[in-house]
Amino acid sequence: MLGFWFSDAMNAQGWQAPSAILAAGLTWREAVYCIILGSCVCTIPLVLNGMIGARLHVPFPVAMRSSFGWYFSRFAIVVRMVTALFWHAIQTYTGSTAMTQCIRAIWPSYLNIPNHIPASVGITSQQLLSHFIFWTIQFPILLTPPHKLKWFFIFKVVVVFITSIGVVVAMTKKAGGTGDIWNQEYKVDGSARSWLILSSMSSITGGWATMSTNIPDFTRYLKKDKGVYWQIPFLPLIQLVLGLFGIISTSCSKVVYGEYIWDPLTLAQQWDGPAGRCGAFFVGFSWVVAQIGTNLSANVISCANDLTGLFPKYLNIRRGVVLTTVTAGWIMVPWKIIHSASSLLNFMSGLGIFLAPIASILAADYWVTKQQHIDVPSLYRRDGRYRYNNAGTNWRAVIAFLVSVVPNLPGMAAQVNPSLANSIGGAKYIYDMFYLYGFTSAFLTYTALSHFFPAHDTLIPATIHDDAVVISAVDYEGDHTVVTEDGGEKGFKNSF
Repeated sequence: MLGFWFSDAMNAQGWQAPSAILAAGLTWREAVYCIILGSCVCTIPLVLNGMIGARLHVPFPVAMRSSFGWYFSRFAIVVRMVTALFWHAIQTYTGSTAMTQCIRAIWPSYLNIPNHIPASVGITSQQLLSHFIFWTIQFPILLTPPHKLKWFFIFKVVVVFITSIGVVVAMTKKAGGTGDIWNQEYKVDGSARSWLILSSMSSITGGWATMSTNIPDFTRYLKKDKGVYWQIPFLPLIQLVLGLFGIISTSCSKVVYGEYIWDPLTLAQQWDGPAGRCGAFFVGFSWVVAQIGTNLSANVISCANDLTGLFPKYLNIRRGVVLTTVTAGWIMVPWKIIHSASSLLNFMSGLGIFLAPIASILAADYWVTKQQHIDVPSLYRRDGRYRYNNAGTNWRAVIAFLVSVVPNLPGMAAQVNPSLANSIGGAKYIYDMFYLYGFTSAFLTYTALSHFFPAHDTLIPATIHDDAVVISAVDYEGDHTVVTEDGGEKGFKNSF
């Protein structure tokens, strides 16, 4: 799990995480507090739901059937899948900007390629070429089974970490110190500052809402479930170190260039001359590797699992990967997402209000309601015990989901359309802590409903593993996903 989180958490977005906090009116101290506390909070669902995958060895789409029901679980899958598609699109376009830095460092004239694309398209010929080159390099890597890419994740960790240290050292040397960002004063006081801190912390937690939801997709490959607990210390540590790198280099950029530059790629763009372009190349190359690694570990495999869970007759993981990266990389025109109005980006951030109750209900069902006892074979049976009723829906999960989401909707609407901010009253404060409220309210509601109105058929005294297998490897070569077992038992083919 340590290698996984080093791969997933080390990306350009993590470097820039403190920027929004400081821009909102807080100081670097609050940014550090929010990063640490926000990351620690999100380790709670990561561990609770990660243990489900580690013990039952089932992916997220299958695990959801225990709590949501056979058909309602598809709603949760679609929500997670849409989020993965959006983030894959954003990470891919960010990778293409890193590719631009690599190429222009070698051939400076690359930036002068004539543009033959209308302005309405939202991208230039040079940017489109960079996007195509990055996507083409990324594509075969995404098609490679993750368990065969251990070397790539190790390579990413080494390259990104060394480059990050190099950038900080170089900028500190140029600035003759670490700059003046440490002397910034608060721009807000009193209760407004307290709510802003809570909102910033919730945003950090919400940034990992997707992984907190579908972490079983990755922990199901663990041989020992104790590995899940390593997320608790290492995720906050990685986030803190990367955030501090961003704060220091940004502070130095004010001294050297006269403005705070949070984007490491924009920072590298300032470097000219032989030595400067050499540094820009390594920065660009590092973030190219980082974005590919993050896409692979956090977005593409997750979305592919979701697609195979929805359409098992037609898709396996390999086909799901192809459909995911083509859709997110091209059909969704990621450059439009990046350069669109802030309302769309706020809406995407608001998707966390839907993911929080999904992660919460999944955890509450396994740890409290089911007492960690699941009939694994029934998770794969349409008419098994987890169908709940003819509609294939667990009404307890529906109510818990609504209790969590509905109070957050006014705040989300105000984020998308700021003109509504004065008309929603105190509802804005609920949205300021959307993940904390969403997770807690759904957990308590689902637990209470399941206690007073239990679904007796789904409650068993011990976990049933008969006819189930422990997933140790996935074969992408055939028309179906080939799953093998630990212990030498005969494997089987399935389509999830």
